[in-house]
Amino acid sequence: MTFWARITDFITRAPGSALSAMVEAIRTVFEGDPQLRRRVAFSIAIIALSAKMAKADGVVTPDEIQAFHEIFSVPQQEMANVTRLYRLAQQDVAGFEAYAQQMAGLCGAEGPNCMMLEDILDALFHIAKADGVIHERETDFLRRVADIFRIEEDHFEQLLSRHAIMGEGDPYLVLGVERGSSFDEVKRRYRKLVSENHPDRLIARGVPEEFLAIANTRVAAINAAFESIEKARVGA
Repeated sequence: MTFWARITDFITRAPGSALSAMVEAIRTVFEGDPQLRRRVAFSIAIIALSAKMAKADGVVTPDEIQAFHEIFSVPQQEMANVTRLYRLAQQDVAGFEAYAQQMAGLCGAEGPNCMMLEDILDALFHIAKADGVIHERETDFLRRVADIFRIEEDHFEQLLSRHAIMGEGDPYLVLGVERGSSFDEVKRRYRKLVSENHPDRLIARGVPEEFLAIANTRVAAINAAFESIEKARVGA
């Protein structure tokens, strides 16, 4: 059974119509396969939280729909089930905070700045900025999700700068280094970030292969930040 077939099967068999019931069911249905559980949880998190974010913003633009499809490489025959879950999330009376808290629990005892939760937040940023601007309500939504995910404020600002529109992000903030750091320190940090965001690393922590566009855009931002600093420090 393919990954998306498993998602479809899970959605069909999940108890009740409440999104919260689906999230809780992830823990038991996939208990014997932690890797698959993380992949299913990640997928449902992106679908549901992006639906909640669209509702908070009040409008879904064609660009955001396109960004959604850039992240989701869903077979046409499975799209109806993705749409069903998306609509279910929008209609669910439970607020996005309750759902985000349930997702945060799937990270276990990993502690603050859990990389799997950062991957989810990164995908939401990708969708939010698709229309050329991250709106204030979207930023507030993302900041609250980050807080629930225990992503620290300085780390959130790093993510926000990474997704700045039209290259307005601070390259030092994108890499998470002080402006006074030596170029060798900057280079070490850059190499560490590239290594952490290699596609194999993302897959190992539960990001489905279909979502590797997240890694590509993230590494592109990291590369651009390093090149900007290198050009300023070393010269063209």
